[in-house]
Amino acid sequence: MYKFYQKREVLFAVSWIVLYCVVSIPIRGLLGDGSPLMMIALLAIALGLTVFIKKHHLEEKYGLHRWPRPTARNLWFLPLAVLATGNLWGGVQLTCTGQSLFFSVLSMLLIGYTEEVIFRGLLFKGMIKEDGLTRAILVSAVTFGIGHIVNLLAGQASLATVMQVFFAIAWGFLFTLVFYKSKSLLPCALTHGIVNCLSLFSRGSAAADWVYIAAVILAALLYCPYLLRQAEEGEPS
Repeated sequence: MYKFYQKREVLFAVSWIVLYCVVSIPIRGLLGDGSPLMMIALLAIALGLTVFIKKHHLEEKYGLHRWPRPTARNLWFLPLAVLATGNLWGGVQLTCTGQSLFFSVLSMLLIGYTEEVIFRGLLFKGMIKEDGLTRAILVSAVTFGIGHIVNLLAGQASLATVMQVFFAIAWGFLFTLVFYKSKSLLPCALTHGIVNCLSLFSRGSAAADWVYIAAVILAALLYCPYLLRQAEEGEPS
């Protein structure tokens, strides 16, 4: 596997994306996020990624070695902290309870971690090496967003899916630029997990959903150019 990774880093990343989709989509469509099987499947993928990264000492390359330093620069991530609460802007309401809620929360956190490692870690870093920074940012963000079309296969309504695609593309740009700027994937994985988890407590107001989507897209349009201008010269380590 490591030889494959060394020779075809982008294809290696795509292989993990395919594996993630093939494993998670059928389970999510049939059993939902609150299924123990969903949590176990996601945990297996997350552990597989983590073991591979640690075994080959790639933690620094993929931003899993430490929280961004110095601490004062964490102010860069305040917009993400505000946007992470967006699922609650329309009110709070439990979408599930008990054991289902427990497994759903774990699954949402695992999805946040796994998707960040795959899209912002493996794919983004691989593409910087082969195709340059600009294309790496675009592909990482857009592929992440378009990938949410697969929710149609999990039974999600088409209008909701279109909304989610644009929403996810905007988040993709935010996460990618934060990773590029800070060289740490931890703020992205944490924010992604929180966004997912808070969706379990959302009242689901259509008006609030549209406001949230608009806020994330606007933030991406304004904040990403700022981050890009502030980034240090050269590629992230």
